[in-house]
Amino acid sequence: MPQIERESINFKLPKTLTSALRLAARKRETTATDLVIQGLHHILGDVPGVEASVEVRLYQLEEEFFRFKESVKESIGEDTNSYDKVRLTNVENKIEALSHQLARLEGALMQIQSSVNTLQVRSRSHSSGASRYKSGGYPYQYNSQPPQLEPLDEDKLAMRLSTNAPTVQERRETMTKKEFERWCSERDPSKRKWKYNSKDRLYHPVK
Repeated sequence: MPQIERESINFKLPKTLTSALRLAARKRETTATDLVIQGLHHILGDVPGVEASVEVRLYQLEEEFFRFKESVKESIGEDTNSYDKVRLTNVENKIEALSHQLARLEGALMQIQSSVNTLQVRSRSHSSGASRYKSGGYPYQYNSQPPQLEPLDEDKLAMRLSTNAPTVQERRETMTKKEFERWCSERDPSKRKWKYNSKDRLYHPVK
């Protein structure tokens, strides 16, 4: 995989924005630079000579999917007859199936990214180890962690679980934490458990 040449650009950001950026980077277990790059990809789109990461491509795919879903709802409208309601139900079923496939794709992309990271770490470890042995030292040790799922809001979690936001909220309020985690695991394509954090009002994957 070719390396992308990087250039330092000196610019100043508001202090509050910088603090929020660093906090978001820690929550996502990434760097502030990567978050800025993801934001630039979102604004600029595809730029020749720059390869988007798996996270950026997945984010773009989710954005397109959400826009498609909203456009379908707007085109159908609120006032529909019985025939249109049947068509609406069919469309919603197809959207749920598509969201399920999207969740599976997310899991596959995460596995691919993890494999790529592992291969890169092994390659660097082998190269660095050979250099260290020549100088009479010891090889460096690298640790690589697989990409982690990010917290989701209620709408995105509902889409991942092939249901709707009111159902997720109702289950969370009427079930115990363990029951809700088990219910999420039964519907999640990767059998992932989810728990609600009242501080940020997001659903976090249970490790």
